[in-house]
Amino acid sequence: MKRVILFLVTNLAVMLVLSVTASLLGVNRYLTANGLNFGMLLVFCGLMGFGGSFISLFMSKTIAKWSTGARVIEQPQNSTELWLLQTVQNLAARAQLPMPEVAVYDGPPNAFATGASKSNSLVAVSTGLLQGMTKDEVEAVLAHEVAHIANGDMVTLTLIQGVVNTFVMFFARIVGYFVDSFLRRNNEENSGPGIGYMVTVFVCEIIFGILASIIVMYFSRQREYRADAGAASLMGSNAPMINALRRLGGMQSDGLPQNLQAAGISGRESWMGLFSSHPSLESRIAALQSRR
Repeated sequence: MKRVILFLVTNLAVMLVLSVTASLLGVNRYLTANGLNFGMLLVFCGLMGFGGSFISLFMSKTIAKWSTGARVIEQPQNSTELWLLQTVQNLAARAQLPMPEVAVYDGPPNAFATGASKSNSLVAVSTGLLQGMTKDEVEAVLAHEVAHIANGDMVTLTLIQGVVNTFVMFFARIVGYFVDSFLRRNNEENSGPGIGYMVTVFVCEIIFGILASIIVMYFSRQREYRADAGAASLMGSNAPMINALRRLGGMQSDGLPQNLQAAGISGRESWMGLFSSHPSLESRIAALQSRR
């Protein structure tokens, strides 16, 4: 329940900030007496689409800590935490990255990386993963997360999400305007948008959003392949990452909040894989086995 409330409050706050900004800039007045102002509409949609994505990116570390209860290791309390810090430090040095924050959280086997930039990142690992894997396998998972940071995957996915958000909103409002104009073509008294506009925009945003998520999830799956290959390079061998993925296949993983599922080492598969943030473990292992 805490995670759900946090998710809702955060999104409502982001939408409020963006709505106020759009109102102050005047870009929310794209519907005029002469019809749609396409330029202003595009600016409005870009502000809402990219704004939400980038605010979420900049808040990602804080939200991740809140939603998972992750504790950043500042002073190691035991040998495992000391090993975690040293391992991430070594991997970051190999990847020529600044040292990310390292955190541990209670939960099923999983791990994730997040943060607004390569110099402001977080690698978190669950207690379930630490307890269920060998050190070589955990190191491979950590290397996978460090590879995500080195590849700039958080920013790349944010940009892609911003683009699709913008065009979903843009085209939904265009369709809504023309449907509303058609429905009210004989009504000359009311020049403002009617119920047809609002209903059409709502329906189109759902439909276009579902279609757009296929694009976003495709790129999300590709970054997992790249991070697996990056982990193998950092480890100097494909074997540790392959073993870690095989181990994950025999575990009940996931357990991450909705807003972090795409960032985890493993994620849920969905219908036909089109809406999956992660490829199947089998395909990831096959890709590593074919890598030279």
